[in-house]
Amino acid sequence: MTSALRPDLAIIADHLPEGARVLDIGCGDGGLMAAIRETKSADARGLELDATNVAQAMAKGLSVVQGDADTDLADYPDSAFDYAILSQTLQTTRAPDAILTELLRIAPRAFVSFPNFAYWRVRANLMFGGRMPVTGALPLSWYATENIHHVTIDDFRALIGQQGIAVEQAWYLSGNRQRGAGAANLLAEQAVFLLGR
Repeated sequence: MTSALRPDLAIIADHLPEGARVLDIGCGDGGLMAAIRETKSADARGLELDATNVAQAMAKGLSVVQGDADTDLADYPDSAFDYAILSQTLQTTRAPDAILTELLRIAPRAFVSFPNFAYWRVRANLMFGGRMPVTGALPLSWYATENIHHVTIDDFRALIGQQGIAVEQAWYLSGNRQRGAGAANLLAEQAVFLLGR
């Protein structure tokens, strides 16, 4: 079932241990939660802002509450989960640095995936086309996107370095394919990090 997931979600699902207690923040319609419940017997909970997505996830029998990552993570106790997951959501939050602190407060490990705004096609579209890019990882026009922070892989590494957060593993994707870490800030369309306290 993980092969049907978006590539960053498939990486996360493949690297979760059996029976993990997971909070999926910005869980969308619960696709990842359903997959890891089925394949990893995970105890998966979700937090989602969009009411339609919450309803779709609940219709799948998933445990999801409507809430805002910027304000509602504070309601979760310390170490309540084994893993926190924030996929394609960091760049939409008001305070990404505070969100990272919260992720590693409520769980000792966190998966974070995000589109890389330094990807060469993004750079080329802006430099030569003079317009904000629309790509596979950034499918919406500037006026429709929820992205309010244009993070790059190097920006993210600098932020977690400032916060003293350890990188346990990292994966880089171009389209649906994984690529190596070499020149990832230029050549990777998106990234997935496994962070630890």
